[in-house]
Amino acid sequence: MKRLVMASLAFLFAAPAFAQSAAEKTGVNSLIGVPPKTEDFVKEAAASDMFEIASSKLAIERGDDPTKAFAQQMVAGHQKTSSELKALVSGGKVKATLPSAMTSDQQSMLDKLEGLQGDDFNKRYHADQESAHEDAVDLFKRYGDEGDDPQLKAWAASTRPALEHHLQMAKELNK
Repeated sequence: MKRLVMASLAFLFAAPAFAQSAAEKTGVNSLIGVPPKTEDFVKEAAASDMFEIASSKLAIERGDDPTKAFAQQMVAGHQKTSSELKALVSGGKVKATLPSAMTSDQQSMLDKLEGLQGDDFNKRYHADQESAHEDAVDLFKRYGDEGDDPQLKAWAASTRPALEHHLQMAKELNK
């Protein structure tokens, strides 16, 4: 029994260290509110922008009028945040590497969208947008509150309100 208690205590005290070193994509960091590492934040934020832009360009072609209007705002908004993030990284202000492609999960979501038309497309796009923006708001909140790079932390905090607005719009569209 004493060993079990000691092992449990050791795990509890070590959990934050494990969570910080765990891949951000597992969702463990989000569940326990641990901020992502700078490299993880940059990769996730950039990949998220790539997905938002690509899926929204597709929605501009295939969506109904409300979907197209929303998608146009997403393309403009996420091109802006993508450019800002690239400037922070390429200017040497933030020590991280930008990804060259979205994640395999995001690519899979995009592939599914590409196979849809009409109402099926609109419903899937709306659901994907709500989900993607929930993840983005969570990511930017955690990094903006407790990230370790001061400039990136300030950028994440100042960008979050726009993402929260996107999330609200996505929820309205998804009703």
